[in-house]
Amino acid sequence: MNHLIKLKYILVIFIFLLSNLYLIGMEPNSDNASISGFVRDSDNGEPLIGATIRIVGTKYGAITNKNGYFSILDVPPGQYEILITNIGYSEFRSKIELKLKQSLRKNFELKSASIETQEIQVEAEREVEKREINISKVNIPIQQISKIRIGGESDIFRSLQYLPGILTSSQISSGLYVRGGSPDQNLILIDGSTVYNPSHLFGFISTFNSDAIKDVELIKGGFPAEFGGRLSAVLNLTQKDGNSKEINGIGSIGVISSKLTLEGPLGMGSFLLSGRRTYFDLVKGLLPLDPENPLPDFGFYDINAKITQNISDNDKITLSGFLSNDALDYDSFGFNVGLDIGNRTLSAKWTRIINENLFSELLVSSSIYKNNFSGEQSGFGFLVENSIDDITAKGSINWFTSDKITTKIGFESSRLEFKYIQNFTGERDSVAGSGTVSTGSTNLTVLDWNHSVFAQVNYSFTDLISMQIGLRTNYWTLNNNLTFDPRLAFRWRMSDEMVLKAAWGIFHQNLRLATQPDFSFFDTWLPTDSTVKPTRAFHYILSLETEFIKGFNLNFDIYHKFMQNISEINTNVLEPKNVASIFYNGTGQSYGVELFLQKKFGRLTGWFGYGLGFIYAQFDSINNGNRFRPKYDRRHDLKLVAQYQIDDNWEINATFTFQSGQSYTGATSRLLSRLPEQNSGRGKIIPSERYGLRLPPSHQLNLSGSYSFKMFGASSRIILDIYNIYNRRDIWFRYYDTRTPETKVTDVKLLPILPTFSFEIKF
Repeated sequence: MNHLIKLKYILVIFIFLLSNLYLIGMEPNSDNASISGFVRDSDNGEPLIGATIRIVGTKYGAITNKNGYFSILDVPPGQYEILITNIGYSEFRSKIELKLKQSLRKNFELKSASIETQEIQVEAEREVEKREINISKVNIPIQQISKIRIGGESDIFRSLQYLPGILTSSQISSGLYVRGGSPDQNLILIDGSTVYNPSHLFGFISTFNSDAIKDVELIKGGFPAEFGGRLSAVLNLTQKDGNSKEINGIGSIGVISSKLTLEGPLGMGSFLLSGRRTYFDLVKGLLPLDPENPLPDFGFYDINAKITQNISDNDKITLSGFLSNDALDYDSFGFNVGLDIGNRTLSAKWTRIINENLFSELLVSSSIYKNNFSGEQSGFGFLVENSIDDITAKGSINWFTSDKITTKIGFESSRLEFKYIQNFTGERDSVAGSGTVSTGSTNLTVLDWNHSVFAQVNYSFTDLISMQIGLRTNYWTLNNNLTFDPRLAFRWRMSDEMVLKAAWGIFHQNLRLATQPDFSFFDTWLPTDSTVKPTRAFHYILSLETEFIKGFNLNFDIYHKFMQNISEINTNVLEPKNVASIFYNGTGQSYGVELFLQKKFGRLTGWFGYGLGFIYAQFDSINNGNRFRPKYDRRHDLKLVAQYQIDDNWEINATFTFQSGQSYTGATSRLLSRLPEQNSGRGKIIPSERYGLRLPPSHQLNLSGSYSFKMFGASSRIILDIYNIYNRRDIWFRYYDTRTPETKVTDVKLLPILPTFSFEIKF
């Protein structure tokens, strides 16, 4: 089947899904009314995501989408009271009158308030959540994320790592291993654009500046059909639109970096510009030179930008950009190495309200990832470059068919260009012929297209039972592969305080990441070619949610994930010819239970999480074909986050983790290899079962405190952050030194206690 026929096949499927959605849709009662509109912040005009709108005394309600829009249909005519709530805002009440066959458009604004006043939010949200089944989905208020710091920096990835079911390879890694999946199996989006390398400082912190982000949505499994191309999880970030009423900003100075954010009105909308930069490379120039122990030149920066224009009451255009870069240069004793890693995204989105129950989005984006690693020593030089140029167009239509039915259909088409360059130059050794120059080079450019369509229906059988069913179809041109990803979820409201949910789905991924298991400073992304099959995962999730004590939400999840055609890099290959020669292919599975207790409101907020997880992988060419657990398997995972507002000026925060030790490959014995007639030789370690041993358990306590005050009429804050307060030096990795007659076991340890100060001012 050629490409054209397959594209036509996808189009036929799309039309079939669209026609069936139309047949399923039930028109609202012609005598009834509807109300729709936007909910915004009264201070800056920022659209509020996840605000709950409820018609008091009825079953009718809605939750605002990513644009702050809501629609409530099929409401009998009459006089009502509207109740609107959102975390961090005072509740809003308003009287309305709905007339016969009326389509009322009304916008609302909420005032910021102390978070402890929002106890009603949980109840209202539970009443209207039936419209969309959210399973394994976590929304942490950005106010709480900004209080979790490391090295004085608030960090989104660090905050997410304090959730159960999310593991890391070490305490200095910002990579997210979600329910047994590796970081490359997570779809990371910022304003709809894909980000391929979301880390600074070799994984110490993420590239996302929390001052520029207004919404963080994490789906740990069973995600809906609108998301595809990854196996494990979705992290969907939304940047602030900017203040549409006045110009203001926020700046801060910390130990790692400084940042500045500006926002204000522009034309028919607003703008946002935010930048962050480390200054180690600048400070280094002020320090005395030490030729024997030189310091590397290292720096990173990131920039967020967004322009929003409301060109009419029904149309909104946004231009969004994101730029990040890490650069390192080290030159000493004839050894020079350089590293340059960066992301660039640019997107344009048009959102349109076609009518009160039809909402459309169209987005065109470009995402460029680059990774350049070069070096030279004693006449031998190397250069390795990897890049992805991703151009994507995608669109969707939300159809609020009735109070019982919501449908969503859409498409996504991506052009992916992969480049890989590898050059080696140098002098051969005396055996090959002294003085002769040898070179080796690889220059590959691979083009791949991905076309997808999806459809999803949410149907409420009753006020207590609802279902979400979806289908995503993907076609990749490089391997000529057509896949079908069905998704299914159920929700049963067992009582006013208890909800039972279940989800199942199939997920495919076409991208593979080649990385070293211990040092991932150079990661190479590759597409799936005709020599291997796309990776595939099956998700099974059962979730129980309850509010057993007023103000405390308790989630209990049981999950199982089975994965096929997953990859492990083949470190022995010298001249790779295709994807099959670079990777070992195998299977994996993960299963476990998670407990998540959260308190969003009051002077004391935070959460407690515990995860018990089992992760296994099996490859014919690894560990003699026997099943093994990956390096990041932690088994027991306990997290605690507490944030306490003492008064209007003082606040303290604490985070604590306890995890089973990281898996590692140990040694069973040692051999001495030497040439004949030599008295000495080189020791060689015989490894144990792959990742068959565990390091000691890992645990850490971090504390931070802040004092808020006025300076020159502006709100200011001083923050003290103490990382690893009781100086627990966990082990990063363990290696064996065989240069002496007796093998020496050496543990490379992680960071000690690290106090930092930072200063922040809003103007």
